[in-house]
Amino acid sequence: MLEENEIQFPKLGIDLQIDSTAFSIFGIDIQWYGLLITCGLLLAMVYAFRNMRSYGVHPDRAIDAIIGGIIGAIVGARAYYVILEWDSYAGDWKRIFNLRLGGLAIYGGLIGALIVGCLIAKIRKVRLLPLLDLCGAGFLLGQGIGRWGNFFNQEAFGCNTNSIFGMTGGRIQSWISDVYPTTTFYHNFGETLDAATPVHPCFLYESVWCLLGFVLLAICGKKWRKFDGQIFLMYIGWYGLGRFFIEGLRVDSLVIGSMRISQMIAAICVVVSVILLIVINGRVRRMGEEYQLYCNTDACKAMMIEIDSKHNETKKEKTQTKTVDTLSFQTEETDVSATEPKQAEKKSSAETDSDSHHE
Repeated sequence: MLEENEIQFPKLGIDLQIDSTAFSIFGIDIQWYGLLITCGLLLAMVYAFRNMRSYGVHPDRAIDAIIGGIIGAIVGARAYYVILEWDSYAGDWKRIFNLRLGGLAIYGGLIGALIVGCLIAKIRKVRLLPLLDLCGAGFLLGQGIGRWGNFFNQEAFGCNTNSIFGMTGGRIQSWISDVYPTTTFYHNFGETLDAATPVHPCFLYESVWCLLGFVLLAICGKKWRKFDGQIFLMYIGWYGLGRFFIEGLRVDSLVIGSMRISQMIAAICVVVSVILLIVINGRVRRMGEEYQLYCNTDACKAMMIEIDSKHNETKKEKTQTKTVDTLSFQTEETDVSATEPKQAEKKSSAETDSDSHHE
């Protein structure tokens, strides 16, 4: 058996000692899991903000929808996981709110993000489909980075394998020996695992798949986007396709009976996205030049001109304020300079009078 924090990739000759705790602040342990998820979210937001204009999304209004979507994603991901694993949380309410040890379900996160984000987008009058396109590629970037949190926690792995990428670790071996026999997955599927044999690093497969998808969708969004909503549908299909096969390797899946829930949802996502892409693309082709991406419409161009105008006015006001402050400072310096000679004259006169009196 390996040490708790030891992780190995035997056929690659890699042997690491990695603690799941990154550092501590005021006695509070900060986990790599949370740091990497946060990093993924931030990079996804950076990508979104850098490309808002090209998608015709109002930056000031969209930020509210994006932040709301992130909050909804965290709540939804946790709620989804807790509901499906309720037996593990029913007697301990504090564990429900402890996110540092994992327990977030991506599909729950997507549902939460869409509900909250779309609601705020409607209130803030943000065009929904261009915003979803923008977020689709961002989701893949965030997921691709966030999945490495599972590496530090030694989780989200699959069945035994002789693959060159097979991995093992102290926590993995302990989980297989002590926890796996008690899981619903084991009781429903009956698949045996050997703690001494490496397992599939499913987190790695999914991370690579997501990052590759991000590159493809980012390129497609700039060069081949034909209609609003296309990139988001491609995201749903791309992620669902990869997740369907990767989920089939995992042994920690959330299950109902003999059905892996995430695998079923993934299959539905692929089918629905492909059908919608074909149907909508056909309709757009028939419309020809009558159809325009929102970013190419007169309404969007007028909105961007208004944004630029307000930005320029704000910049001009700041410049004027800075100029006024500079002039005021220079005036104060001039007043001080003019006062100093007079004070010097008075002092000199006083000294002369004093000398005369002394004589």
